Amino acid sequence: MGQIVDVIDLSRSFGGKRALDGVSFHAAAGQVYGLVGANGAGKTTLLKHLLGLLRAATGSVRVFDLDPVRDPVGVLSRAGYLSEERELPEWMRVDELMRYTQAFHPTWDAAYARALLESFALDPAKKVKELSKGMRAQAALIAAVAHRPALLVLDEPSSGLDAVVRRDILDAIVRTVADDGRTVIFSSHLLDEVERMSDHVTLMHQGRVMLSGVLDDVRRGYQRSRVRFVEHFEQPPVLETALAMEGGGRTWSVVHSGSLEQFHHSVLARGGEVVDSRDATLEEIFLARAGRSRQPVEAA
Repeated sequence: MGQIVDVIDLSRSFGGKRALDGVSFHAAAGQVYGLVGANGAGKTTLLKHLLGLLRAATGSVRVFDLDPVRDPVGVLSRAGYLSEERELPEWMRVDELMRYTQAFHPTWDAAYARALLESFALDPAKKVKELSKGMRAQAALIAAVAHRPALLVLDEPSSGLDAVVRRDILDAIVRTVADDGRTVIFSSHLLDEVERMSDHVTLMHQGRVMLSGVLDDVRRGYQRSRVRFVEHFEQPPVLETALAMEGGGRTWSVVHSGSLEQFHHSVLARGGEVVDSRDATLEEIFLARAGRSRQPVEAA
């Protein structure tokens, strides 16, 4: 698979605030990449650098082996972008928006655009300013994907879409792009959506990449275990490889990384036993790594 995106040690500040801090990110063809993080984590700032909307202050950004700032036509002609703001010309009708967008893309697939309009039940004669938030999101999504871009960049694509559209149509579009050998990069605060749709996940927190990898590998690297102790603990007991704990007294639920055997030994040394374990969900990993557990573990 060819490399589509190469970001190396990218940093960016706005008014003295560090939005990106030494971020490296890579994307290959035929894969779906999910960016996870709270508001202000740096996801949108990273995506805007990929499209040449922001210039790298330090580090480097290459898309299709091009600098997106120096060669915007070379990058944008092969990329589709859905922004979180859904900025569309208010005065246009939906069909005019499609023709307008088509003029910039020789690869525009008119039949695919019509099929998507029908799937979303969008009225081509309606003006953009008359569309609801959800309809506006649907129109913007069609404009982003109908020219079948080699790289599809989606910033919070589910914003404004109801659950049925999110799960059925959005999932189908994203999967079709990847199955065609093209690349999708999307950011979302909906962790179940990222877990459902992504091949690869990158967790960002306060402008930094906290973890990044193939989704299945990331999940296998973290477990959630239920632990029972003989002793009663008022505060979370310190355990090796534990990232976050919830519970109280003798029974605790622990999100931990590393070897399950190592964790078992640590629990045993504190007079406890592991009752059961399973792979942690992406949401549990995110909350543990971002330090948002309700009862954080004391430093060892």
